Amino acid sequence: MSNEQMNIEEHLYKILVIGEFGVGKTSIIKRYTEGTFSPNYKLTIGVDFALKSINWNDATKINLQLWDIAGHERFGHMTRVYYKYAIAAIIVYDLSRPATFESVLKWYTDVNQKVMLANEQPVPILLIANKSDLHTSPLDEATLDAFCKKHEFVGWFSTSAKDDKNIDKAMHFLVETILSLTSDGQKPEEHISLQQPDTNYLQTIDEEEFKENSCCGKN
Repeated sequence: MSNEQMNIEEHLYKILVIGEFGVGKTSIIKRYTEGTFSPNYKLTIGVDFALKSINWNDATKINLQLWDIAGHERFGHMTRVYYKYAIAAIIVYDLSRPATFESVLKWYTDVNQKVMLANEQPVPILLIANKSDLHTSPLDEATLDAFCKKHEFVGWFSTSAKDDKNIDKAMHFLVETILSLTSDGQKPEEHISLQQPDTNYLQTIDEEEFKENSCCGKN
């Protein structure tokens, strides 16, 4: 291994991808991590996750864990376990289904109640308006700007997993936001560097899930 390789700083960040069922969370994750799209994804049951590695610069490698939380899990007793260790969240809604936008603040509140940064500030949350390829209704940018400013989202993007529109751009923006937090010492207490084996992290999640699922199921 060369000296340059030894000096690379490598980190793992957990990002939640949440929103109502059918808004395209799985499609966004698959497009971003695998570069593929299918109109026939099965409904996510519980939780799933995918990995994406990014050579951010010559000195930094970023590993993202994107956790795909099923839409019906919002008020389930397991969500606190699913959210644990997250440093950021993405809330997705479907431009062709206005009711999914009406649920955005419910997800937003749920995240803020269950996970925070080490300095007890909220984790950054990005809003994604997905399925722009359907052209069902005009996007009201001014309304979304005002909405995100009022509720302190870090920003919003209109995306299409089908057309591969703005997915990479949105994720790049969110990673920049995460890096600005960690450089200021605001990372979560449970932030994990890949200097620790991935398996330890996942084993911890499994143990926590077992304990909470076999106990009283409190949120």
